[in-house]
Amino acid sequence: MLYFSLLFLMAVHLPPTSQQPPPPTAIFLLAGQSNMAGRGGVTNSTLTHRPTWDRVVPPQCSPNPSILRLASDLTWVEAREPLHADIDFLKTNGIGPGMPFANTILMDKPAGRTVIGLVPCAMGGTSIQQWQKGSNLYTHLLTRAEASILSGGTIKALLWYQGESDTVNAEDSELYGGRLKKFFTDIRSDLNIPFLPIIQVGIASGEGPYKEGVRRGQLGIEVMNVMTVDAYALGLSFEPDGLHLNTPSQVKLGGILADAYRRFPPHPLAASPLLRSAASTASVFSFFISMFRTMTFLLLHQILLS
Repeated sequence: MLYFSLLFLMAVHLPPTSQQPPPPTAIFLLAGQSNMAGRGGVTNSTLTHRPTWDRVVPPQCSPNPSILRLASDLTWVEAREPLHADIDFLKTNGIGPGMPFANTILMDKPAGRTVIGLVPCAMGGTSIQQWQKGSNLYTHLLTRAEASILSGGTIKALLWYQGESDTVNAEDSELYGGRLKKFFTDIRSDLNIPFLPIIQVGIASGEGPYKEGVRRGQLGIEVMNVMTVDAYALGLSFEPDGLHLNTPSQVKLGGILADAYRRFPPHPLAASPLLRSAASTASVFSFFISMFRTMTFLLLHQILLS
């Protein structure tokens, strides 16, 4: 708890430095589980028999001064792989779709006119139930979204890649579609962005045998301004575990997500610089409380599995 208290004091009381990058103008939320957090290039080491990232960063994932990342202490820093290193920190992170998405978006923007802000929120091994309103992960996402607009940027879209953990049993698989719809509806309502563009990725792998039920829920969702990119139809390839996309597939997916975002028609209520309220010191404090609870839960979960 002391660690999170120190982070809170730093986030609230430290003045900005001259080295801080300019604030982002276009903000994108990244949420879901491990394939959004990024496991590209992560394999079990033959020496340690533990997951290890190969540290290979393709050109499409290279840092760019116009691409920022909201760090765990709610400050903007230049984005670098792995994007989720300080968010999904109980796992080994690698390449995800966020950086190739952002670099692709910048290709058709005037140089220096657009600064992209990525807000990593994904957590490996999480189910759709763990993302429902009132949960630690939901509060974590909402509070980070609030903090992201303090400098005046606009939330443009939510990128969502989740569902593999809901393939373990038949009931979760069949209930997935309704739970997903509720999550999308609730997060838009709490962000006060009723037509926020949402791009979800249809799963191509799963932790269990009930993948098709989850896919039916994803592909059959009837919610306005939600676009689905189907990883299965794209024929993406995986790491040796058969569950996580490899680096080339994450790069390809990021570019396709960017193309999908470009196809969204303009809508006056599709993005807003204001959320349900200005993020206050209380909101920042609630972030660290929710983060502490989430990390405690995930750590206990990891201990029980080991």
